[in-house]
Amino acid sequence: MAKDRGKAVKSDPARSLALLWRTREPAPRDGRTDLSVDKIVRAAIRVADTAGVGALTMRRVSEALGVGTMSTYTYVPGKAELIDLMTDTVYGELPALDPTGDWRTRLERVAGANWVLYRAHPWLAHVETSRPVLGPNLIAKHDRELACLAGTPLTDDELASVLTLVLSHVRSTARAAADADDRQRATGLTGEQWWQVQAPWLAKVHNPTATRAGTEHNTADDPEHALHFGLTRILDGIAVLIASRPSPSA
Repeated sequence: MAKDRGKAVKSDPARSLALLWRTREPAPRDGRTDLSVDKIVRAAIRVADTAGVGALTMRRVSEALGVGTMSTYTYVPGKAELIDLMTDTVYGELPALDPTGDWRTRLERVAGANWVLYRAHPWLAHVETSRPVLGPNLIAKHDRELACLAGTPLTDDELASVLTLVLSHVRSTARAAADADDRQRATGLTGEQWWQVQAPWLAKVHNPTATRAGTEHNTADDPEHALHFGLTRILDGIAVLIASRPSPSA
């Protein structure tokens, strides 16, 4: 299921899976050979990167490709399935992970790689992923990231929960960052400039801590700070859990 900036958009998992795994490649419409699922997906990603997933429509993608909307529907049955395809495609952009270092270092690399992906494709943070369609790139991503916790004494369930915890933090921070970018475009004010506008009013109500956080330290709207601060706290907690368990070699 995808989420269109708060509005649920239901896909048909069977149709999405067939397209993701390429078990069904539609025949060209009216003899066209210049259109394909991959070409449509890439055009849709460009539209979403520029205008957001809320502005994504089958018609807009078709116009970007210079084809009729019905030709696009021949290859991809609807917007929800298209978003499933887009999501799995951008997961394929994630680089191979460096396996060296301890579990903490490896998890930091996982978080960093996902952060870069979200910032390159801000719409991705607004796509519902609680019940993802299991495409090839998502499965490969999950396997690589779980491998970063190899050698720890955690159970299989805990390994999955740790990975979900880290990725959920990255995703939520990326979503907040994307929302902040939208606000900046709409208002013309950066986060720092917004805090400067608020400072006189905060001073009147005597809230020096909030004023300092926003105007002096400039951390309140800094997504990089939020990412690393939260990630450090999460990894500290995971370290406590791991330390409480006997070593796998014991």
